[in-house]
Amino acid sequence: MTNSTKRASLPSWSQLGRHAVFPEATHDEIARFNLLAQVNTFLSGQLLPGVKTSYEKRTRPRFVAEHGREPASRQEVRRAMQQDSAYQMWSALRRNSMEQRQQAGRSLVYRQLPRLIDAARALNEGKATLQLDATVQSPRYATAVDIHCMPGGYHTEIVQDDVSAAANYDAGIFCTTAGMLGSYSDGGGQAIVQWLKTNHPQFQPRRILDIGCTTGHNIVPLALAFPDAEVVAVDVAAPMLRYAHARAQSLGATRLTFRQANGEALDYADASFDLITTSMFWHETSTRALPRILGEIHRLLAPGGLTLHLEQPQYKGMALYEQFIRDWDTYNNNEPFWTVMHDLDLETIIASAGFDLARYFETSMAALVDRNIFPQAGEGAQDYGRTAAWTAFGAWK
Repeated sequence: MTNSTKRASLPSWSQLGRHAVFPEATHDEIARFNLLAQVNTFLSGQLLPGVKTSYEKRTRPRFVAEHGREPASRQEVRRAMQQDSAYQMWSALRRNSMEQRQQAGRSLVYRQLPRLIDAARALNEGKATLQLDATVQSPRYATAVDIHCMPGGYHTEIVQDDVSAAANYDAGIFCTTAGMLGSYSDGGGQAIVQWLKTNHPQFQPRRILDIGCTTGHNIVPLALAFPDAEVVAVDVAAPMLRYAHARAQSLGATRLTFRQANGEALDYADASFDLITTSMFWHETSTRALPRILGEIHRLLAPGGLTLHLEQPQYKGMALYEQFIRDWDTYNNNEPFWTVMHDLDLETIIASAGFDLARYFETSMAALVDRNIFPQAGEGAQDYGRTAAWTAFGAWK
């Protein structure tokens, strides 16, 4: 079997990397995860092209006949496509696959939650690198809806020392991305490391900050790539941080500090960090929070430092149909800020935070994975909004 043939087939959930707090699965649970990954691949590779054909052959001509003009916005495309049977079928199945992915992850985690909590405690207790603060309140943009259809979101705790939300996220993201994030779901962090070492090999940050770290997927590669640096990852959700810290300890990132804090107001001194990152974070904030966090990043970044952010592509310059498909998560996957964030002019918000636009950049990155096992982003069908290929933007100070 050739490598290209291997990549044509999806990997099994059983090929994901293991660590001390990763949930264990039975044969049937693995089969369920694999089925859901296959369903998402079928939806993007087989059904979604038909949705576009339906738009071009039926819905768009009908709109032009009724209005005497082309659709002027993705909102007009959406309203028209809501009556299209091909889109209705694809959308219903996609929403159902996400709900089933959450159900599969939660049932897997809940049946072994005491063991997972004990495993996390064993790695967390007495460690100065886990800093929880019960006075930190999760902001409304993180609690108003169940983000990603995950019941209780990132922050909810159902038992003492809970790690269930994070374990569910870690185990189930494979279904959503069909393995494109790689063995440890850290393809974004690995891509950042590769980009830095390829394009800025002399850059050796002494202090690194990651904001909105969730399970720590993308900060662990940075911590391991720069072992002499002091690395801090912050998030508002204690269940995520307990799990993230235990996971990092298990994977060898023992100096990586996880801290419960809100990125809108951090108590570090000015110019404290040489590198500040986020990964798929901005679309889960809010119109008010985003400029505050960027202002904090500018304050905290040392002269000569770099801030770098991974996000799904902005809508500017994008065809209306693709904007509409990418906007699906706003209305159907509990991502209320998705549409607003991807309409923002990145240069404007970076400049408003105090950065010099002469030092601003945008580029593209795709998840760095073992291509003998896991699919490479950009190969095969595009799954708009879920493919592990991103816009990377940022600035030097």
